[in-house]
Amino acid sequence: MRYEVWAPDAANVEVEAGGRRHAMAPSLVRRDWWTAEAEGADYGFVIDGKGPFPDPRSRWQPDGVHGLSRAYDDDAFAWTDGAWRGRPLAGGVLYEMHVGTFTPDGTFDAAIERLDHLVALGVDAVELMPVAAFPGRHGWGYDGVHLWAVHDPYGGPDGLKRFVDACHGRGLAVVLDVVYNHLGPSGNYLGEYGPYFTDAHRTPWGPAVNLDRPGSDEVRAFIVENALMWLRDHHLDGLRLDAVHALSDERALHILEELAVAVDGLRAATGRELFVVAESDLGDPRLVTSREAGGYGLDAQWNDDFHHALHAALTGERQGYYCDFGSMEALAKTLRGAFFHDGTWSTFRGRSHGRPVDRLRTPGHRFAAFLQNHDQVGNRATGDRISATLSPDLLKVGAGLMLTSPFTPMLFMGEEWGAATPWRFFTDHQEPDLARAVSEGRRREFATHGWASEDVPDPQDPETYLRSVLDWTEPSRPGHRELLDWYRDLIALRRSCPELTDARLTEVEVEHDESWIVVYRGSVRVAANLGADPVRLPDGELLLASAPGTRPGGELPGESLAILRMG
Repeated sequence: MRYEVWAPDAANVEVEAGGRRHAMAPSLVRRDWWTAEAEGADYGFVIDGKGPFPDPRSRWQPDGVHGLSRAYDDDAFAWTDGAWRGRPLAGGVLYEMHVGTFTPDGTFDAAIERLDHLVALGVDAVELMPVAAFPGRHGWGYDGVHLWAVHDPYGGPDGLKRFVDACHGRGLAVVLDVVYNHLGPSGNYLGEYGPYFTDAHRTPWGPAVNLDRPGSDEVRAFIVENALMWLRDHHLDGLRLDAVHALSDERALHILEELAVAVDGLRAATGRELFVVAESDLGDPRLVTSREAGGYGLDAQWNDDFHHALHAALTGERQGYYCDFGSMEALAKTLRGAFFHDGTWSTFRGRSHGRPVDRLRTPGHRFAAFLQNHDQVGNRATGDRISATLSPDLLKVGAGLMLTSPFTPMLFMGEEWGAATPWRFFTDHQEPDLARAVSEGRRREFATHGWASEDVPDPQDPETYLRSVLDWTEPSRPGHRELLDWYRDLIALRRSCPELTDARLTEVEVEHDESWIVVYRGSVRVAANLGADPVRLPDGELLLASAPGTRPGGELPGESLAILRMG
């Protein structure tokens, strides 16, 4: 078996395989790479006498992030999705899933048993939160340290492949959340091998990933080839890039553009629909602007402004970043042009923020819209979902405005039935000092936002994780069942009504006052009353209404929504 590793500053490199160490020699074809032939499924590399460390490109970590790597054969898996060509992002509905809390077992195989629920719901793609190997058994996945390996407690690489294969068999695409802006603090051995990080830039997690300093060619290749690996070898249909604003890159060719070009090449080679979605805090439409027009050419980006505008209008919350939102005008502006902050003053930031979206040239499906997601739930002190705050009627209004928007809607698991389970921040660090630091840091963080520290669940307490697991007895219960039916009806209407998947932002007009809003989508009108008093509905064909007895030309009750087609 051939072993290879990049270690540009090492004087001596060995591979430990089969319980023995073997000297490695400099590669004759790849600068600063080392190679050796040896036998042994479990292996690690010894760098100048230190180690063995896991392989930076390990595909399997059966003994955890600190253990030896295990050789893995991609060709051994028997796929059944040979006819699958993917699903386009345009017109689709995403469903964000955390494997570890989607079911009590917290595995890919257990999640497969619930896929028919998603088919009946009507979504088009499952967006998995990170599955790259991370410390402990339970966690969000954003502290992953082996970016090429699948978290073994979830089922490892074969488990992910079984899940993807099962999704494709049901007509569901699969998107994976990947984290290239930092690695977790436990089990991160990349620095032992070479300049994967640089102090030239700082991030909230410490030194930045080295994208533009000496040695950065191989670091960029590490990222781009990793992205292609997920799409090619695991048959994934798309990637969601975490917090791309933390990717500090001063080179002429930005890493995001380089990655987008590589994915386009794989799309052409395979004939499959593949897409890349970014999360960004910059309010910058260049992420999704075509490369011909000077952008990076990504396929979509998350739209926090729409979430903030909708959340603040529904809940009345004004703390933190919600201070800039809450008015119907803010919600109307995001529905028309995606961003609220398009060069305007941000009170929360104390400066101007964002830039305008070109409504003529940028289709709405390039922005993912959501009423909830893992951040907006999990980063609340107690992980309370919006269903813990809103009435069932207002939940329906929020879902209606999100699912009839010109954007790509995304649901967070359990949202569709108003899950009563919270979704909290939880970790499973084994090092006592790190575990204590995470717990104390979480409480300090929320104290600055006005929450009492004693109200913040301990991330390391197993009960924090267990309380976050979905309760699958809920969807059939009264109250939950009616909301689930409403979500199913909305998604079915979105699919059957071309006006609702028309992504042209220039075709969206909005009328509103302080408590109601009407969104014009071609011949369709989406009327939402967030106030207590009824308002008059226009005449037309009623397509769907959240309140029984609603009729065209009659009154739209408070906290309700109606969708009509005009004659």
